[in-house]
Amino acid sequence: MILVTGASGSVGREVLSAVRKAGKPVVAMYRNVEDTGTAPPGVATVFADFADLATLQKALRGIKTMFLVCSPIPQLVELESNAIDAARQTGVRHIVLNSALGAADYPKSFPSWHRQVEEKLKLSGMDYSILRPNSFMQNIAAYQGPSIRAQGAFYAAMGNAKLSFIDVRDIAEITANILGNPAAHAGKIYELNGPQAFHYAEVAAMVSKVAGRQVRFVDIPEEAQRKAMLDLGMPQWQVEALLDLQRYYTVEKKGAEITPVLEHLLGHPAIRLEQYLSENKELFRPQAAGA
Repeated sequence: MILVTGASGSVGREVLSAVRKAGKPVVAMYRNVEDTGTAPPGVATVFADFADLATLQKALRGIKTMFLVCSPIPQLVELESNAIDAARQTGVRHIVLNSALGAADYPKSFPSWHRQVEEKLKLSGMDYSILRPNSFMQNIAAYQGPSIRAQGAFYAAMGNAKLSFIDVRDIAEITANILGNPAAHAGKIYELNGPQAFHYAEVAAMVSKVAGRQVRFVDIPEEAQRKAMLDLGMPQWQVEALLDLQRYYTVEKKGAEITPVLEHLLGHPAIRLEQYLSENKELFRPQAAGA
């Protein structure tokens, strides 16, 4: 039996959908009892709190393969470590971990947290597969969408740094494939980059094309970006972590790499950024401002 954690999140929800599509028996785990009611029809659900070992142990009984994902919060290492401990104690054989680009070589921000979890998983005695995906295409709508809808522009201290964006649905399909045949991927770490790399001015041009309106990227000083995020009410830790991560792209010049790993694991072409933007063009138009 397969367990998908974070089943209400952006990644977990897509992984759950992909596992169901593959016809594999699956249980969806939710961190809030209320969220269990949002599960797709016919999907078995369990409630567990990553901070509560007893609820994790109960949820993991009978589970042999597990997808582990957690929100990017300061407690990530503690919470995912709890899940690994509970998995080992209840007889889980294989964990597929959703890590992050940069976990191999960036000692700051979210990648450094993921690296700590990776090391714990490697020492757990269980089989594992680790996915390190690049920035999600879906983040463009989530983080840049509000100002695009309201002002026809988005702002960041990114300069001309490029990113090879990846669609969450492709990550989910790969994850489902691994969950369905874990032995073939035991001990593997996959660096997942998108099929193309773009800087933000190019992204703005692509959004303009699909949305039918002029959209601009405005490069701003890092301090201005920090102030803007704080003014929006973002907590200090999140602002600093995001800016640290941004420097991985702008200072370290990472994130633009294009490799064949993604499409090799998919067995077909990956989703292109223009396709994602076209499918979600309403998220970049003014009438979507309340969406």
